[in-house]
Amino acid sequence: MKTKTPATLLASLACLCSFPAAYAADFDDYARVLSVTPQVEQVNYPQQECHTEYVPVQRQQRSVGGSILGGLAGGIIGNQVGGGSGRSVATAAGAIAGAIVGDRMENSETPVAESQPVNRCRTVDNWQSRTSGYAVTYEYHGHTYTNVMPYDPGEKMRVRVSVMPAR
Repeated sequence: MKTKTPATLLASLACLCSFPAAYAADFDDYARVLSVTPQVEQVNYPQQECHTEYVPVQRQQRSVGGSILGGLAGGIIGNQVGGGSGRSVATAAGAIAGAIVGDRMENSETPVAESQPVNRCRTVDNWQSRTSGYAVTYEYHGHTYTNVMPYDPGEKMRVRVSVMPAR
């Protein structure tokens, strides 16, 4: 007769302990649905609302033509007035004075009023109801259970049954 080592005995005992689990059975069956309650949540989908407003603006139309013509005329007149080295100074002074007078004459109009389009936007809340699941209450072999499911199962639903011996 062979003697068994403690390691062999422990391995045999482990096999015997796990033996009943090998007889566990899983199978599908059907349960009767008692109630289905949609799980509704409020979700915000913000949106941007935009519109165009017309804003009055004043714009002054400026031109450089008057300054150029006035500067030329003032330079010619200043050149006629002076003599010798003073002629250069009179020409320069006449050109500057003529440019200022010409600019003021041409650009002395009243400002032009216009409407300018301006885009105005704002973010508004857009709350919507969304079903996130279904609280399903069902009965299986005299016991009542409730689970949240992603869909409405209807009048009956398939359930997974697991059978194991009691310890």
